[in-house]
Amino acid sequence: MTGTSGPLAGVVVCDLSTVLAGPYCTMLLADLGADVVKVEPPDGDGTRAWGPPYAGAPEAGAVYEARDPRARSGYRGESAYYLSINRNKRDLRLDLKPEGGREVLRRLIARSDVLVENYRVGGLERLGFPDDELERLNPRLVRLSITGYGADGPLADRPGYDFIIQAVAGLMSITGAPDQAGGEPTKVGLAISDLTTGMLGAVAVLAALTGRERAGSPAFGRGQRIDLSLLESTVSMLANQASNYLVGGIVPRRLGNEHPNITPYETFQTADGEIAVAVGSERQWPRFCAAIGRAGLAADPRFADNASRIAHRGELRAELDGVFASAGSGEWLRCLEAAEVPCGPINDLAAVFVEPQILARRMVETIEHPTIGPLRVTGVPFKFSATPASVRSAPPLLGEHTDELLAWLGYEAQEVMRLRGEGIV
Repeated sequence: MTGTSGPLAGVVVCDLSTVLAGPYCTMLLADLGADVVKVEPPDGDGTRAWGPPYAGAPEAGAVYEARDPRARSGYRGESAYYLSINRNKRDLRLDLKPEGGREVLRRLIARSDVLVENYRVGGLERLGFPDDELERLNPRLVRLSITGYGADGPLADRPGYDFIIQAVAGLMSITGAPDQAGGEPTKVGLAISDLTTGMLGAVAVLAALTGRERAGSPAFGRGQRIDLSLLESTVSMLANQASNYLVGGIVPRRLGNEHPNITPYETFQTADGEIAVAVGSERQWPRFCAAIGRAGLAADPRFADNASRIAHRGELRAELDGVFASAGSGEWLRCLEAAEVPCGPINDLAAVFVEPQILARRMVETIEHPTIGPLRVTGVPFKFSATPASVRSAPPLLGEHTDELLAWLGYEAQEVMRLRGEGIV
């Protein structure tokens, strides 16, 4: 893809992944300037049908009716889910079962720097692309394989679903209201295992690309295979909670919005709503006490330091609940901000996307989509001073760039017509 100034300009990524972890990884690489070629099966990435909501009127399907059979059978528009993770990519609709489709993929792999796939273990090999074949096609290829549970081990053959991984990896056991409050293990409000895996996948790809170019690296001049799983990514994300168990031997419990190692670091009910407060250091503690009109709490030996406050968490909470219930959220936020105590409102997404700081940092962008028109998407979170990442193009229609990509891969017009006639593209 031309027109990018990002740090990965010139890097070509062959994206065979679907749903979330892989496409999120490749979108990050695309935002950074890589030319990502999304290769979709004939019926498309499954997330194209995940909705509602959908963007664009049903009649928009006529724009690519010849390319997408769903446009003739209940096309509803573009799925918001699909739109969220596939911008800045070119799209090739390709059937990999016939030999002609596999030959197209061979040409693409030969021109790529990175291959990302999330087939179940052995899936790519069954299509005729084992590691030795990929090495033969392109010795410099960095190959990222994303699975649910890893390439080996007793659970390797299981499919990976974010919800199940959150349960198996222990994340649900520490998320939700405490038992005594009638809570139960709860998933995070988004597909955090998939998204974490996507981010770690992008980090791993960048490390492998760097190693390929550095003369002192064992991988200098060559690609390598990266084995990444949703399970291991989620376990690695447990961070301090994992360490609390591994070091202290105590199985962490659910604390709702409370922090296991710091207090007060939680939400409080006010007279007219709820706010989040984070007293993250001993310097902030006396300022917090003074700001809420309870300076004496700082001198109470039960609350003298963080360890003491953790030991007397329930007593402290009882003291603070009564204080915060005496005034509204706006008043408390003003008092705490004036005392330089971290705090904030609990925004819903409607409030988030009109927040002046979000808008000032360009975390909402508008791009033109061929069937939807102006499309609002989240912005790029990393800002580079010399090689800015960018939102350059809308998430592609299914097969939108097929002709362009086949020409780029060296196919003549007559060959493209043959591939279309055979239903390969």
